Formats: sequence, C-alpha cells, structure tokens
Amino acid sequence: MKHNLQLKLSQQLTLTPQLQQSIRLLQLSTLELSQELEQIVQENPLLELEDEETRYSGVNEAGTQEAPSQPTEEPPEFKAETDSHHEEMDWTDYSAKSSDDDDDSSPQTPAAGPSLRQYLLSQLAFIPLSERDRALVAALIDALNDDGYLIYTLEEIAETLASERELFPDLEPEELDIALQHLQHLDPTGVGARHLGECLSLQLQVLPPDTPGLAIARNLAENHLGLLANRDVGKLKKALHIDDVELHAVRTLILGLNPKPGGRFNNQDTHYVVPDVAIKKVRGLWLASLNPDAMPKLRINRVYADILARNRDNAVGQLSSQLQEAKWLIKNVQQRFDTILRVSQAIVDRQRHFFEHGEVAMRPLVLREIAEAVGMHESTISRVTTQKYMMTPRGLYELKYFFGSHVATDAGGTASSTAIRALIKQLVNAENPQKPLSDGQISDLLGQQGIVVARRTVAKYRESMQISPANMRRSV
Repeated sequence: MKHNLQLKLSQQLTLTPQLQQSIRLLQLSTLELSQELEQIVQENPLLELEDEETRYSGVNEAGTQEAPSQPTEEPPEFKAETDSHHEEMDWTDYSAKSSDDDDDSSPQTPAAGPSLRQYLLSQLAFIPLSERDRALVAALIDALNDDGYLIYTLEEIAETLASERELFPDLEPEELDIALQHLQHLDPTGVGARHLGECLSLQLQVLPPDTPGLAIARNLAENHLGLLANRDVGKLKKALHIDDVELHAVRTLILGLNPKPGGRFNNQDTHYVVPDVAIKKVRGLWLASLNPDAMPKLRINRVYADILARNRDNAVGQLSSQLQEAKWLIKNVQQRFDTILRVSQAIVDRQRHFFEHGEVAMRPLVLREIAEAVGMHESTISRVTTQKYMMTPRGLYELKYFFGSHVATDAGGTASSTAIRALIKQLVNAENPQKPLSDGQISDLLGQQGIVVARRTVAKYRESMQISPANMRRSV
C-alpha cells in the first residue's frame, strides 16, 4: 500500500461557547432564564444580580466603577432603543404592584388547605363510632380518588381488609355497607359515591322535600343520565312522563349539582406568566415595549473587579476568565431581549388588524415571513416565540399564537385558521339552541362569506376549541 500526503481545503461551522450560550438563553422562558441566571451567579463571583437599591451603582464591563446614573434612566446594558417621537410606554396598566406600597410586594404563597382525606378524617374523629367502625370508614376514605369517588368495589375492599386479620377478623360484608353510609353522610355531600348517578342522587337527598321536580330529578339521576347526556329529549320526556317545561326545570336542578365533590380540595400550584413585552397604541401606531420586570439586572461584581484592576500582572487567570464569561453573559442577555423586541414588533406590524378588530381579523403568518423581516433564521424565530408572552389590550398571548396556516378564499386570497376558528365560534354562539348548526351547515355559511372550508376541517377546528357536536349542543 502506497502512502501519500494530500492537502484538502474544507469549511466547517463551529459554534463558539458564546454563541452556544446565546442560543440557549434565547430559547428559555422568563422563569427558566431567571433560574439559569441565579445558578450562574452562584458559580461566577464576577457576576451579581442588582436589586433596586444598588441598581445604579455598578461597574462597567471593563471592571471599573461607573458613576451613579440618574434613577430615571434605564441601565445602559438593558436600555431599549426607542424613537424620540414615540411616547414612552406606560407599564402601570400591566403591573400588579401598587405604586404606593412600600412593603415587600412579592406575591405571597397561600398556605395549602387540607386534602380531601384530611378533611374527611377530621370529621370522622367527632362521630361516635367504635374503633372498628371508624377504621372501616377510614379504609373507605383511603379508597377515594381526587374527585371523591370510591374507585374500588366494596367486594375488592373487603378482600383487601380480610388479609389484615389482626385489625378486621371475621369481616362481614354488611359492615362495609354501614361504613359506606357513614362516609356518604360526611361533607362534601356526594363524597363516597361509586358513580355519577349516585353522587347526584346523594346531593338531591339533602335538598328540601318541597323542591320543585325533586322526585323526577332523583329518578333521572339514578336511571336516565345516559339519555340526558345524549340530549335525547323525546325518550327522556317519555321515560319521565313530563313535558318540555318540567324537563327544563329538572335539567336546571341537575346542572346545579356538583359532579366532583372532592374537586375543591385538589391543591394545584398556580403558575403566573410574566409577559416579556407589552403592546400599546401610541399616536395611531401599535408599538411593542419590553417589560422591565421581566429583565434581570446583571452587573459585574465591584469587589472582584477591583481585585483584577489592581493585580493585572499577577496570577489571577481564573478571575480573568470568569470576568470574560460575565461580559459574555451580560451581552447575550441584552441581545436576547433585543431580539425578542424586534420579533415582537415585526409580529405587531403584520397583525395590527388583530389588535384593532380581534381574532376575526387575524392574517396568515409563518415563521419565514418574520425571519425575512428581521434578518434571522427561521429556527431563531421559533426559539424566540416559544414560551415568550405578549400583553395586549385584548389579553395575554404567547408569541406563537400569532402564527397560523392559511385557507383559500373565493376571491383568490387567504384567511388565517385563527380567524376561521373565531368565525366558527361566532356562528355557534349565534345559533338557535333548539336547532344547532351541523358542521356541514357551518361550512356552507363560511362559503357564503367567501371562505372555502371543508366539513371535516370545520369539525377539526370545532374540536380544537372544545365545542361539542350539534347533537350535544341541542338545548333540552
């Protein structure tokens, strides 16, 4: 085999650590960015997060102390570019913080309330029962799901308890029946039910005897819920021997009950969304502005920067490297928000009719159009618009909300899928409850407005908005 030496030229794209960090920061949500920066600040002594008191007494990127700037100005590393003829955005409409509140206004986490199990056991403690009966009721409580329903049959529970010979020797089936009755008399009413009909019936039992339609409602809950769910008015009236007026009254009574009695004890964490930008109309123009509350206040640590300034000739390589990393991070965070602002403004410019008239005026928009407008790659636009939120006079929206596919119109133009969904919702809201519109009828009505939408497409959009089909929307 003959060996030879060849020279070959090639190009290869290499992502520098700074570029990798920039891409990573761009795709993070506001909450994830805050967590990421807190972690980096803990690892890099050259970085610190400013609080409001020390925000204007930092040092510059060179490591020298800056003169305190006026409190009315934004920090130079996060000052957004604005045109001089535009009015300053007023963020008071979007902030939950009171301007005259001198105390710590950070949201307080409410104390978690008792769980359904704890609430039921606290009531059980005051019921005069034997130790054995109380243990059986407690066993049934442990078999409830989060909605308050018994998820196992009494036979299955009896088999499980029968294995615990020390606690429940010679367990009789009747004992569990009695324990279930004790459970079903606890608050909230309807707890311990084995199915929806029993849950509703338990709640109807505690209503005053003179409640209009009470007996018929109990009959319906126990025997004919399927007909009610299917809106089969004819069979329902025939089975209950009632007319339309009585059926309407009974249905109203049933709908006033709680199908999930244990639902209010499900403690779920509330997640608050901090908008990255806000949209406001200024002198006839819709403008985007960064939310200062969503922007972290980063700066170089003055103490370590002074050490570097005094010991430039000494072996402080580690601090010098961390100083460079700190500069990169500050620059990348600034670039992140600048990019979000540019993309948001480009979206606003193309969807201004939405801000004026609502969803029906939404125009088709794809990532490529915004990418070309701001001179970025589509993948970058995708990162920018994911988990970034825009506060508008019409509500809070994720940036991705403003992108949508298009549907052809008779005039040769296109309509946004978001606008079509809004039109479908309008048609459904205006329909006759006695004769709701079918998907085919909605398709025909849209066609009369020049929008060509197939029946199956209407069905897909309707289901995405969680609108029931026509037979389920029929009023009884």
